[in-house]
Amino acid sequence: MSFEALSDHRLEMWGGVEPTVSRVGDEWKDQLVLNGHHDRIDDLDLFHGLGLRTLRYPLLWERMETAPGQWDFDWADQRMARLRELGIDPIVGLIHHGSGPAWTSLVSDDFAQGLAAHAARVAERYPWAGDWTPVNEPLTTARFAALYGVWYPHARDEGLCWLALLNQIDATRLAMKAIRRVNPHARLIQTDDFGHTYATEPCRAQARFENRRRLLTWDLLTGRLDRGHPLYERIARYGYAGRLDAIAADPCPPDVIGMNYYATSDRLLDHRLERYPEAFHGGNGEIAYADVEAVRVLSPTPISWSRRLNTLWKRYRIPLAITECHIGCTREEQLRWLLECWRSAQRQKARGVDIRAVTVWSLLGAHGWNRLLAGPGQKYETGVYDVSSGHPRPTALARLVKDLATTGDTTLPLAQGTGWWRRSDRVHYPFGDETRDFRTPRLAPAGIVVPQDHPLAPSLAEHCRIRGLQLVGEPRSFESGAWLRFEPPEADNDIGEALDQLIDRSLAH
Repeated sequence: MSFEALSDHRLEMWGGVEPTVSRVGDEWKDQLVLNGHHDRIDDLDLFHGLGLRTLRYPLLWERMETAPGQWDFDWADQRMARLRELGIDPIVGLIHHGSGPAWTSLVSDDFAQGLAAHAARVAERYPWAGDWTPVNEPLTTARFAALYGVWYPHARDEGLCWLALLNQIDATRLAMKAIRRVNPHARLIQTDDFGHTYATEPCRAQARFENRRRLLTWDLLTGRLDRGHPLYERIARYGYAGRLDAIAADPCPPDVIGMNYYATSDRLLDHRLERYPEAFHGGNGEIAYADVEAVRVLSPTPISWSRRLNTLWKRYRIPLAITECHIGCTREEQLRWLLECWRSAQRQKARGVDIRAVTVWSLLGAHGWNRLLAGPGQKYETGVYDVSSGHPRPTALARLVKDLATTGDTTLPLAQGTGWWRRSDRVHYPFGDETRDFRTPRLAPAGIVVPQDHPLAPSLAEHCRIRGLQLVGEPRSFESGAWLRFEPPEADNDIGEALDQLIDRSLAH
């Protein structure tokens, strides 16, 4: 179906597999190996069974160009053939928070040309592929690789951050030209993170800069970053005026803007350092401030899919998609996050915003993103499937995704409650008591059943309170919704994990 036809069609559910090939120092980690998808082509049949007919799918440069000028297509050939057999349209990704093969990097002169050569080979191999994301989240990747020093090449330099961004934008432009020489109708679906930065008065200038910066991926590709742009001079003074002018003169506007939004995307800059742990302290060289998740400070909650979608729609008037929807949390919170996102998108579509789809992300979960893929303490977060055993096990999200993909709505009781991002106990660093949320959260119309004399009842009650679940003594005392009977956890599981597994067993099928 064409994008033009989709604009009048109901909201679609897309899917995605976390595919990052990260380079931290000399260590490389491949999410497709960690989640097992590299060795499991049958995962595609599972995704099809959910009702998904569009999938963000990785044919990554690092994985396929094994030596300069040498490509290995065996893995890709099998997967792309199976996608066609299943009737799933891929949105082909070529770089996903990566820096290319070992012989290049985000700040190398040959990066853009190298990715374009890869794009040409992939397009020639699969000329039927219509949708492309050559570079996922160019600005976000530039910041974490060249400004914050987290990913390779581990720079902490504003000039190199702009270089990394411009190299990725040029890579996108050149890649799409190469792809469109094969398929003139190929579409660019351009993703990036889209949070908002809030600030106390002394930090307002920095917040204003960050809120302008967050638009740069799309501003550059649409030709908006010209000499009248508020950030032109700041970037040009690093010697990039010529490149900015060349991009503005030959833009590559997206066919769809892909918005990625997380509970941690919105930030607060606060000059009152004493209010926050030292780990949050930072600055811009002129003023010191704490940089903290806004959801942990501000009331009412800053979380708003609708505001973010409206901002992008009013600025660009280009069709939108939410291209990553995921939260690493307990199961009922994962259900609530996806359902809130979906219903916000439905409301905006009904109000005239041209939004095409919501993408359930991390179908197979994600490894290490709790630590941004760097450092100790990295954990696995489940997604629509839990692959911690080595075999995909459907979680409760599978039921919700299938409901939304096939009918556009759901009646799952556990998805209906108030998410933690809207409850008062989310605030860890309040400005003052007067700013806290006092609204009573809406509990899900579902109860966890455990006898009051059960030895785990007190601990379970606290878990349910924190998670916005209702605890009842007997099923008959909770007739207004669904109920789930709690069973003692196995020796190697805690109560939280046992609750997640109970929800999964009850809803996944």
